[in-house]
Amino acid sequence: MDVDVFVASHQAEWDRLTELLRQGARLRGPEADELVTLYQRAATHLSIVQATAPDPVLVGRLSSLVARARAAVTGAPSPTWREIGTFFARRLPAAMYHSRRWWGLTAVVFLLFSGVLAAWVAATPEVQATIAAPEEIRAMTRPGGDFETYYSSGPAASFAAQVWTNNAWLAAGALVLGVLLGVPVVLILAANAANLGVSAGLMIAAGRGEVFFGLITPHGLLELTAVFVAAGTGLRLGWVVVDPGGRTRAEALAAHGRTVVAIALGLVCVLLVSGVIEAYVTPSGLPTAARIGIGVLAELAFLAYVFILGRRAAQAGETGDVDAAYAGDTLPSVA
Repeated sequence: MDVDVFVASHQAEWDRLTELLRQGARLRGPEADELVTLYQRAATHLSIVQATAPDPVLVGRLSSLVARARAAVTGAPSPTWREIGTFFARRLPAAMYHSRRWWGLTAVVFLLFSGVLAAWVAATPEVQATIAAPEEIRAMTRPGGDFETYYSSGPAASFAAQVWTNNAWLAAGALVLGVLLGVPVVLILAANAANLGVSAGLMIAAGRGEVFFGLITPHGLLELTAVFVAAGTGLRLGWVVVDPGGRTRAEALAAHGRTVVAIALGLVCVLLVSGVIEAYVTPSGLPTAARIGIGVLAELAFLAYVFILGRRAAQAGETGDVDAAYAGDTLPSVA
């Protein structure tokens, strides 16, 4: 093969490919199609040259051109650290922000139910008598009783791991089981709201309401918020089964399911923080105001993460779903 003739025959195509590569993201649809075609031709030319006339200068030039074109066509993979940073800085807070109405309403209903139940239990001795025997209630509510010693019942590290695991399973159940029309999520919420309301009512009736809230608040603010986010997102997933919103039910469930996975991963981190607070701060000898202050700061940090970073990411178009490159392909369908 005459190398000079070959170069002269295809130089215009290589120059055009180089020009398109310089335009980068500014390419329009037809130009992007042209880029793909010219990339395929250049790759063929490189193969021909390597097989029939391996001129080192021409091989090096075409190899560089083909490599640049391949990166433009297929996209260069992002480093792992960048993907992780994007997840925590954009996708996760945006996913939580998009679900804010669901878990905000969940929080309101949960707290109202717990509050009403606590007031009813505290004011009604007959109800207290149906909950447990008087000796058991005294063992729980007395100074140094079961409620207080629970938070120092084991080594702090082991207790934190146990609490973290239990809460992570609870949140995962609320997230995943939402697909069953949200019914299991409602049952999980009702059981936990009842447990909280009954415990609060018994402690208040024993005149130890301050102790109850002093122990619950440091870790409970962040822990309950994580549960609300999980439950609200699970209920939203259940609603997608009922109303997929103009998409096929499979497409809608796939998109929301990927968001659920993202939120589940994020809540593991949130619950780790609340578990550490529950193990190390709640039973500590710090003044009650200091312990509650730490819990409030953790809660405010989480809310700022969602409503500042999440809102900005959502306004920039972030949905919380994975990149389209990882979401899978969809076959076209006839409407």
